[in-house]
Amino acid sequence: MQDQDYDNHDGTSDATPGGYPDRRRPGELAFAGVLLAASLYLLYSAYGIAGFEALSSPGAVPMATTVVMVISALVVVVRTARLHTFAKETISGSILPRIVIIFTGLLIAYGVLLKPLGFLPTSALFLVASIRLLSDRSWGFVFAVSAGSLLCIWLIFRIVFTVLMPVGIVPEAEIIQFFRAFVHNGAA
Repeated sequence: MQDQDYDNHDGTSDATPGGYPDRRRPGELAFAGVLLAASLYLLYSAYGIAGFEALSSPGAVPMATTVVMVISALVVVVRTARLHTFAKETISGSILPRIVIIFTGLLIAYGVLLKPLGFLPTSALFLVASIRLLSDRSWGFVFAVSAGSLLCIWLIFRIVFTVLMPVGIVPEAEIIQFFRAFVHNGAA
């Protein structure tokens, strides 16, 4: 087992109480800076409610709360900046691996393509890509699991719960009407 100061990927967790109190993790200082910036923005917004006219003004409590947030965030930034970093840890290796970036891109693409393509083709593309990336199995397995999952999701949400999904390029209403007519005519 390697020294934990340089590699924490031995199955233990540094998120437990005690963790690594004398070291800074990758991205920790940037996150603390974002907290400080958000707190300053909220203080500015709270000041915009009524300014600082009196202790009984409508903006007094929000301003007092956000002042505490700014002071707390500033303390966190200063304390975090004083800590030394791990020598071999990087954001890309320890905090934000490549697969997370890929899935973020897949989710953004899903959101962008959902309206023009519709639920069925967009979800099919997303499932095929994600199952292939995560499982590294054969294309037959990927397509079978994707199709089966998509069919179950579609049946549950569209048919059972009658949730309207973005239509897009698949004539979903015509397909449903065809099966309803087929079942109705077959029963007669």
